[in-house]
Amino acid sequence: MGIIWTIVLGFVIGVIAKLLHPGKENMGFIVTVLLGIAGSFLAGFVGQAIGWYQAGEGAGFIASVIVAILLLVIYGKVQAARATTGNTQSGS
Repeated sequence: MGIIWTIVLGFVIGVIAKLLHPGKENMGFIVTVLLGIAGSFLAGFVGQAIGWYQAGEGAGFIASVIVAILLLVIYGKVQAARATTGNTQSGS
C-alpha cells in the first residue's frame, strides 16, 4: 500500500505544482508523478533536517508543492536550453 500511496501523493503534488506554475510543460503522467515524488522527498528531507516540521504535518505537503514548483522551473530551463542548443547546431 505504501508505494501506491507514494505514487498517488506524488501525482497530486505534481499536478498542483503544474497548475500553480505558469507556462506549458510537455510532461506526461510518469514525469508528473516523478516530479511530485522528488519534490516531496526533497522537501521532507530538508524540512525535517532543519527542524521546520515533522513527518506527516501539513507544512510538509505545502513544502513539497513549493519544491516541486522549483523543480518544474529547473526542468523548464533545462528543456529551453536543450531546445536552444538543438536549434543552433546544423547537420553537416
